[in-house]
Amino acid sequence: MRGPQLVKWEDKIVAIFKEIDRFLEDKYGDMFPLHPSRAKEGVTAHPKYDGLFAVDGVFTAGYGSKYGAGYIFRINYATLSKVPEDLKDKIEQEAIEMLKKALKETFPDKDLKVSIDKEVYKIHGDLSL
Repeated sequence: MRGPQLVKWEDKIVAIFKEIDRFLEDKYGDMFPLHPSRAKEGVTAHPKYDGLFAVDGVFTAGYGSKYGAGYIFRINYATLSKVPEDLKDKIEQEAIEMLKKALKETFPDKDLKVSIDKEVYKIHGDLSL
């Protein structure tokens, strides 16, 4: 069971992910064909289930991490085509800059950071409710 403060917190994080997804879809969504089983952008109830991009995050307790608990930030591509690594890097950097800015605006009283933790991006810092 999740408390109401946690639900509010996660709703705000999900809204940030949706905003980033929308931006990436608008800018890069037509560059590659969608996976044959993937819905077109805007068709489903949640943007991570349609279009080229699935932007989301998952909470981790942070065992084995130098940053501790946080949210792993992910960008997945719904295509069978090979996305060049340099393009992935460019998309990733744009998304990370948006994420950092949105975290500051959405949680102005929290000291949240985005860092590379092993091979993934992690949102960490003051996760208090």
